[in-house]
Amino acid sequence: MANILSKEKRVAIVKALSEGNGIRPTSRLTGTSKNTVSKLLVELGDACSKYHDENMIDLSCKRIEADEIWSFVAMKEKTAKRKGEKRPPMVGDAWTWVAIDAESKLVPSWLIGPRDFATAKKFIDDLAARLIYRIQLTTDGLKVYIDAVEEVFGMDIDYATLVKVYGEDPEPQKRYSPAKIQETVKTVVQGDPDRSKISTSYVERQNLTMRMHLRRFTRLTNGFSKKLENHAAAISLYYMIYNFVKPHMTLTKNAGGRPTTPAMAAMLATEPWSYERVVGLLDSKI
Repeated sequence: MANILSKEKRVAIVKALSEGNGIRPTSRLTGTSKNTVSKLLVELGDACSKYHDENMIDLSCKRIEADEIWSFVAMKEKTAKRKGEKRPPMVGDAWTWVAIDAESKLVPSWLIGPRDFATAKKFIDDLAARLIYRIQLTTDGLKVYIDAVEEVFGMDIDYATLVKVYGEDPEPQKRYSPAKIQETVKTVVQGDPDRSKISTSYVERQNLTMRMHLRRFTRLTNGFSKKLENHAAAISLYYMIYNFVKPHMTLTKNAGGRPTTPAMAAMLATEPWSYERVVGLLDSKI
């Protein structure tokens, strides 16, 4: 890739992708082919994932929120199931499991997979391996979370669930957003969590941010991922930019106006990364 594109051109492509453009518009904006954009995305996504795995360790996070965000690859699960034995490999629903530190806003762990116990266990295992302190964890009421957290953390966690109860909608066919919330139910599952901090607000806001900045997550469009490899690469690149490149508004305000990224708040960086530095992960072969 380095022999095909200049660093300036690669930076332009990454910037376009990070602002919510898909492969086709990025190709048009940067004057490159779709295949070139896709190849760069996959290569850089792999490099970002490797950097994340090797450096997102020994974290001092103490309050974590976790959730899953839905998307799909090639076709929705119900369509894939209709194909039966003719179902293509690696297509259908692709849930992204996400954990966020409520204080630094860092995303220390994410995973793509089905919404089942095996994926939940793998996700919680990965999260636990990156932490050095006992944490307070909040998730929704999905049972596989409860089983996975118990198996991974045992008694060494303060864990609670938050379940939102929605009211009936008289005209559900005329809306796309969720129905109105009637109440939230907080349940202590393990340990002694601070009830005032049992929340999933930050991770839900992070899910919204992802939908706004990743074309593949935009609903009711044809921008969905066609390959799982590209889907994973786009998410890896997104979280690298979120954690290290783009200053977080609240963190910046709390720092007296100094541009501050989640990685800076978590003591993983001393200044915001440039897009050139992210692209440089390809050359440095980290």
